Amino acid sequence: MRRIGLAVVLALGLVIAPLAVEAQLAARLPTIGFLGASTPSAMRDMVAAFVGRLHELGWMEGRNIAIEYRWAEGRTERFAEISTEFVRLKVDVIVTHGTAPVAAAKRATTVIPIVFASVGDPVGAGVVASLARPGGNITGLSIQQTDAAPKRLELLREAVPRLSRLAIVANVDSRSSMLDMIDIRDRAGALGLQPFTIEIRGAEQIEPAIKALKGKADALYVVADPLFFTNRTKISSLAMDLRLPTMCNFREYAAAGCFMSHGPNYLDLFRRAATYVDRILKGSKPADLPVEQPTKFELVINLKTAEALGLTIPQSILVRADHVIQ
Repeated sequence: MRRIGLAVVLALGLVIAPLAVEAQLAARLPTIGFLGASTPSAMRDMVAAFVGRLHELGWMEGRNIAIEYRWAEGRTERFAEISTEFVRLKVDVIVTHGTAPVAAAKRATTVIPIVFASVGDPVGAGVVASLARPGGNITGLSIQQTDAAPKRLELLREAVPRLSRLAIVANVDSRSSMLDMIDIRDRAGALGLQPFTIEIRGAEQIEPAIKALKGKADALYVVADPLFFTNRTKISSLAMDLRLPTMCNFREYAAAGCFMSHGPNYLDLFRRAATYVDRILKGSKPADLPVEQPTKFELVINLKTAEALGLTIPQSILVRADHVIQ
């Protein structure tokens, strides 16, 4: 019996020892804290683009790098909770997107590098000191929200000849979204439109807010925000019920039923964010890595939505479209 017991102990030792070594190695892997402002399903393609680029750069998840994923599901209060958790876990770099999540991460740490895949106006929002010299522990990619607003308004007015009353919806809990909303409102007014704003706080307010637009608006401009990205299918469906053309920022909105989108390619932004992570893990400091701007804005038109709304897209717009969803 004693010999059997000793044999069992030795056998267990042979099994446990390699596992302990593997655990120690895993614990030493550089770790990325990925703060997804939306949901895993809504961001599946973005995560794939990010991880795919890491693989191209030689980083293999579970082999020489670890990724801790956390999902805020569009809930603003979760940004601070997740950022604090990443600080406690002592991750090597935090990756996120959107002004509010980046601001929460910035408040949580001044030491851990932070890479943002997209922020509307990083300088205006106080995220970085300047695009060329971001300073501090944060860098990433700007999507130049305010710069693109005039083009979106121009496209919407050209595609919707009867456009007069423009509803603009924004997340009141996001400083960046509110600044964008004010800018869009002012620019729309300067174009002779009659803009009015809708401030939403939380997913439960989306449906009643949009339903209240019945008979009051000719189109809806959706200011980019994780809350709306998470609920983009719902927003598109509600607007369709009211026969309201929607202008959005990213292709993913148009794919979910939005009438038209104009903005940078989201997948490309996440691929480029992976390049920042690679450089930081290899020794570069965020303060020394300039914030990059979009290299291309793409126009996406959902023809199925246009037909349902009874709109005929002018040929002048169709020839400029990068993607047309049938």
